[in-house]
Amino acid sequence: MTGSVSAGQDASGPDRAPEAASRGMLPRYVLVTVGVAALVVTIVVLRELQSIVAPVFLALNLVIIVHPLQVHLIRMRVPRFVSAMVTVLVVLALLIAFFALTGWSIARLVILLPSYTEKMLEIVQGAAAWLATMGLSPTFLEDQLAALDANSIASAAGAVFSNVSAVVGVLTSVVMAVFFVAMDSMSIDHRLRATAAVRPRFAQALTSFAQGVRRYWIVATIFGLIVAVLDVIALEIIGVPLALVWGVLAFLTNYIPNIGFVIGLVPPALLALVDQGWVAALWVVIAYSVLNFVIQSIIQPKFTGESVGVTPFISFLSLLFWYWVLGALGALLALPATLLLKAFLVDADPRARWVNNLIASDLRTGAGLPIGRSPGGGRRNREVVVPLEG
Repeated sequence: MTGSVSAGQDASGPDRAPEAASRGMLPRYVLVTVGVAALVVTIVVLRELQSIVAPVFLALNLVIIVHPLQVHLIRMRVPRFVSAMVTVLVVLALLIAFFALTGWSIARLVILLPSYTEKMLEIVQGAAAWLATMGLSPTFLEDQLAALDANSIASAAGAVFSNVSAVVGVLTSVVMAVFFVAMDSMSIDHRLRATAAVRPRFAQALTSFAQGVRRYWIVATIFGLIVAVLDVIALEIIGVPLALVWGVLAFLTNYIPNIGFVIGLVPPALLALVDQGWVAALWVVIAYSVLNFVIQSIIQPKFTGESVGVTPFISFLSLLFWYWVLGALGALLALPATLLLKAFLVDADPRARWVNNLIASDLRTGAGLPIGRSPGGGRRNREVVVPLEG
């Protein structure tokens, strides 16, 4: 009797795993090799198609942000097509406001800069004298300035115009993608319910991704406005010209993780240096650094929530990776793209939940996803859904 029980236990115990693996499962190194090869091919394809993928993904993010308005209109018995068109109009208004602020800032800067030409030359001459004391001859700077002939200026102007045309092309792609994504959003609730009936974890992962992306953009916008207002106040106190322009720049660069702060800091610090000297520039650096650290590094992560929280190192790596894959828009879309990748590869797969423990800033991230039972528990097909917080 005892021997029969032991045999039964052995037949259903851990010793059965290698037998099952030898029958149908590939060795782990084969799976890892195939997975890495597929990932490399996917990255190469994304890089080749970045001019298409990046605008479409930006359009998807914009529609996700405005989608609650569309849902609210549908609940008020507004026709789905009309609700989708309202979504498109709101997204277009956001894009127009973004480019209007950018154009206004550039115009104000172009008008003001010529008045600082003499002071800029004085600073350059002072820097050349200091470099001369370090063993670098002033003739080196003269040679560099002499290289700025008409041909180089024309080449620089051509590069600027080509960048403008590239921006117009990207904007056109975004607008077209917004329209078609909004059209598909009319039936997204039915599609998600149909998907949940077959793949509940995958549907829940997509829902969690949409909630996380929406929360990320909303929180980034609110705290970007807070930082911009405080930066303007600090610049007004210091006496830096174009404080409103630099506030707009701080707001726009807040969407770029990690290095956006530096991009927003350099121009006002340089203008403070030209206008008032080193002391004012130093105060600008101090004010920006303190505000950025307190608001964006301490307060903002607490409001972002666990659904969009990744460790600072993962955030920095995602910035570098997606900039390399998707170009300039990749820096803007780094965290949403990382969230999408996490939804597909981690949240939707019970076996990959351990990866979340390594990349999430809060280990409760993904707690709203279905949780599979342990392999030895005999209940892998059963899933427990924990409600999402918020």
